[in-house]
Amino acid sequence: MRRNTVKRTVPMLGLVAASLVAFTACGLGATSETESTTAVRVPELAADQQVSIVFESYNYGLAGAWTDTFDALIAQFRAEHPNIEVTAQKPQGNSPNPTTDTISSIQSQIVAGTPPDVAQLGFSDLDFTIHQLGAKPLDTLVGEAEVQRNFDGAQHPYAPTARTLSDWDGHTYGVPFVLSTPVLYYNASLFEQSGLDPATPPTSWAQVADAGKAIAERTGKGGVYIDCLTKSAKDWCFQSLVRSNGGRVISEDRGKLTYADRPAVEVAEMGQQLVSTGAMPKLDQKQGYEAFTRGEIGMILESSAIQGTFMTGAKGKWDLRSAAMPSFDGRPTIPTNSGAGLHILSNDPVKQRAAWELITFLTSEAAYTKISQGIGYLPLRTGLLDDANGLATWSKANPLLAPNVAQLERMEPWISMPGNSYLQIRDGMMEAVESIVFQGRDPQSTLTAAHEAGARLLP
Repeated sequence: MRRNTVKRTVPMLGLVAASLVAFTACGLGATSETESTTAVRVPELAADQQVSIVFESYNYGLAGAWTDTFDALIAQFRAEHPNIEVTAQKPQGNSPNPTTDTISSIQSQIVAGTPPDVAQLGFSDLDFTIHQLGAKPLDTLVGEAEVQRNFDGAQHPYAPTARTLSDWDGHTYGVPFVLSTPVLYYNASLFEQSGLDPATPPTSWAQVADAGKAIAERTGKGGVYIDCLTKSAKDWCFQSLVRSNGGRVISEDRGKLTYADRPAVEVAEMGQQLVSTGAMPKLDQKQGYEAFTRGEIGMILESSAIQGTFMTGAKGKWDLRSAAMPSFDGRPTIPTNSGAGLHILSNDPVKQRAAWELITFLTSEAAYTKISQGIGYLPLRTGLLDDANGLATWSKANPLLAPNVAQLERMEPWISMPGNSYLQIRDGMMEAVESIVFQGRDPQSTLTAAHEAGARLLP
């Protein structure tokens, strides 16, 4: 899916963003159409040409498997590219979920004149990443043929549904890096204790409600937790729930907000009912996945980014399994993706080339093998799952990934809200959803108020 650029005059995000505009005018911000089509391709590095680059990734704000896996990858890159020194850093900020700090972190560094050279940025930030943070069109920097060679890989190409997630207006502005679709992880041990059959997990949200209530009543544990009904989760999974219920949170042309329409309201109502019946405990995002990890919740709808944590928590204590995202009244599910792409922000041609070398390394077959095994993210080079020298043995021993792989084939993109006030629009929507589900607010009037506030922020 190639997104179209929409040029409009928009309000800025306060003082930091206002300062950013001034820097943009000096060439530090958005890349213009003219620049993207006339720029000279960056030169290759000489074997002994020393260069230092800064790589910012939210994975460094997550302890355990995330940091360990990426430390190992960067160490390997340094060994293979001794002339390229990589300084890896997490986003500036103290949010419980470091992915929420990425945009403000890079804005602050741009204003200070020290932006990272390459950054891992969420797909829902793509519009702003291109037009305000100045992400460079990779097909212009290194050429379309080289970009395509990377997507084709040495043996295993990118999955078609993932290939274009960082495309915009006919250009490739980033390489899709890590993603998941919503997966229903469940505690088979709690299912058995509740008299439920763990071999037949729920396939609809009505069945989830029944199973969650049974688990809560018969074991005293939490029945189910839907992470994507919280603000901290952003809206990637909420978009999937609404799409699967026959709606959208924003129109296809990204010109009209639609999250006060009945499909979205019904999703919020479902979550509220799960809480009111005792099937879902009142927890924030971090408390929810930590409780599931300890074996205190029967089911959780979550990204596979947390799969490694779940596996560590369950090992030797309880039986962890996974299933596809449940449906609404038999409708086909429409998974949307979480995750992020890798973008080059540097204006220095030498650093741009070094950044491209890092991107191609981090999206190689070897890197995806380590990322999938270490963290649980879906390998975007899905052929690795059938490769005896790749992930075939591991995938057979780890069936948790199967629902995610199956859902990738019909996945739709996580759509970014338009304009420079996109974060306020998205967060306002998710604050409304969270207040409905966990605080008992009226679903229709609460989402209508959020919709009206969001509409005023549209460009």
